[in-house]
Amino acid sequence: MTDITNSEPNASKRIKIPAEAGIAFVLLMVLIAGSLASPNFMTVSNMFVLLLNGAVIAFLCLGQSFVLFTGGIDLSCGSIVAMTCVIAAVFIQTLGIPWPVASVLVLAVGAIAGAVNGVIIDKTGVPPFIVTFAMMGVAASIPQIITGAESIRVLNFGYRFIGQAKVFGIPFPVIALAIAIAVAAIFIKRTVTGTHIFAVGGNAEAARLAGVNTSRITILVYAISGFCGACGGLIYGSRLMTGYPTAGRGDELFFSIAGAVVGGVSLFGGIGSIYGAMIGATLIATISNLMNVLNVNAYWQPLVIGVIILVGVTFDTLRSSSRLSLPWRKLLKGQISGGS
Repeated sequence: MTDITNSEPNASKRIKIPAEAGIAFVLLMVLIAGSLASPNFMTVSNMFVLLLNGAVIAFLCLGQSFVLFTGGIDLSCGSIVAMTCVIAAVFIQTLGIPWPVASVLVLAVGAIAGAVNGVIIDKTGVPPFIVTFAMMGVAASIPQIITGAESIRVLNFGYRFIGQAKVFGIPFPVIALAIAIAVAAIFIKRTVTGTHIFAVGGNAEAARLAGVNTSRITILVYAISGFCGACGGLIYGSRLMTGYPTAGRGDELFFSIAGAVVGGVSLFGGIGSIYGAMIGATLIATISNLMNVLNVNAYWQPLVIGVIILVGVTFDTLRSSSRLSLPWRKLLKGQISGGS
């Protein structure tokens, strides 16, 4: 006769592999391949370049992930980088506002721009793609109008701290990113609001019936995305010491989406993790950096990233169509039964 009680502990001893292990392994393979392909890839100077460029991409990917968790998408994050980069220069250089105060104001501007996206999406029912596409045009035009398409040079050297300072040899943007990742991971996993974000992404109507304030969640995630875009704008502006009206309007938007999707964040909402998205963002930044080190023609980079997005979205679609159960269903079932 089989002893059922003895079989239970054995089952509990099974090692659970983190969901992010797969993408982390891919990143490791890319790093190894890069070091073999070019002796210049794993140098200290190139790693600093990779970390600094990757910090902007990762901030955008972090904000994008919150939006994707709810089943939305933010196409305006790259343009918010440009807008906040120029606004920071105007605050500091033209208006003479101390750079720490100006930085806080710029972060508020980014969050407000994102919140406007959320309010319009929630109150009008217009798809996020359309609303954020429109905001992309608005946010891209504002710095052009302010500067007449000219850059604004910032002479306040204290502003360098954000993008150029090093703390114990580590670039400040990387430290700021690490803190943001830790806070975001705790927020999304350990708070009721974080649980509600995934619930909205799983089924917004069911979440609303379960008592989740879907309007607040929608506005919140887009405000977070705008805030992260402003972080990218400050890093760009501080590194260049310039209000650059086209900063962040290159491949950063596509990199943010690609990083999140490759990192396991579902475009359909309700699935993903902060750590997975950040590993995905690092992978995308590493691939881009490696192509630069190998002197790959710049025209090839969007093609490679486009293929990565296509593969990631295809896999996500197949995964979404075959999943049978989701954590949010258990959550909602518990909330409804608890409230009845």
